[in-house]
Amino acid sequence: MGRRPGLLKAAGLTLAGVLVLGAGTAGWAYWHLNDNIKSVDINSALGEDRPPVAVPSPSSSAAPLAGSALNILVLGSDSRSGKENAKLGGGDSGGARSDTAMVVHVDEGRTEATVVSIPRDTLVTRPSCPLSTGGSTEVAYGTMFNSAYSVGGPVCAVKTVESLTGIRMDHYIEIDFSGFAKLVDALGGVTVTTDEDIDDEDSHLKLEAGTHHLDGEKALALARTRHGIGDGSDLGRIGLQQKLVKALLDQISSTSLLTSPTKLYRVADAVTGSLTTDTGLDSLSELISLGQSLKNLTSADLRTVTMPVVQAPSNPNRVVADEPEASELWESLT
Repeated sequence: MGRRPGLLKAAGLTLAGVLVLGAGTAGWAYWHLNDNIKSVDINSALGEDRPPVAVPSPSSSAAPLAGSALNILVLGSDSRSGKENAKLGGGDSGGARSDTAMVVHVDEGRTEATVVSIPRDTLVTRPSCPLSTGGSTEVAYGTMFNSAYSVGGPVCAVKTVESLTGIRMDHYIEIDFSGFAKLVDALGGVTVTTDEDIDDEDSHLKLEAGTHHLDGEKALALARTRHGIGDGSDLGRIGLQQKLVKALLDQISSTSLLTSPTKLYRVADAVTGSLTTDTGLDSLSELISLGQSLKNLTSADLRTVTMPVVQAPSNPNRVVADEPEASELWESLT
């Protein structure tokens, strides 16, 4: 049986977990898991000045539940908000950054998907973004991609990605440091194979080349590692993150969650407790519905790529989109 994307499979399993917890506790469990999810009303904040929403083609034979193509912006936040995130070494408490950014494009019919990583060191034009406190940010030219989240949170991150790609983001999902580590621990750890020795003082990770079973804290350190591998750029870290995603999928697939209500609940609690979503995905029922629409999507149907970039002329430590290849990639997803 094919593996499902980790987050969505976990959301689908949440319903099964509620059912097996029993009538006496199911209501509380559902309320608790549902209440875990935080959300941001991105659609209202951005209004209509956005790329158009994708609609099914007239000739589409997709099942009604599958529907049109779907684009989801997935961010990993390095916030120090809360004691657990601070302990794990997030960004300064004054403002979080998007440490990881992926555009997940699910094709019409929801049977194939492409995950495009956007290097955080990419220099972009950051559009003017509305602020929750009122007013808006100024347009910024040649600024780092991950600054959008720092200055304007999820709303500005979405608007910047839409400006960069020309693609409407239908949904937004953010996971923080502590939630990611808890998810890995709830699954019993993950097994990864590294091609070279890793010694990164910043992420505090030391691993010899080879296969390792990592707990949540070490898996998070792997996801953050960049200075201990390759040329120390963000591109090396993206490669490690892609290894880690595959390891998570393997672990979820091999873990018999449905036979262990306690473990299932821990996984569901870790997933929902670490999420910030748009208001279209801020409930268990909506997450489960999304998971059902992706039930035929397996890992064999999942393609992972990185947005084509080249060294920035203005700064050897930054990159810019490599054109026309970058635009051609985004065009292929519309």
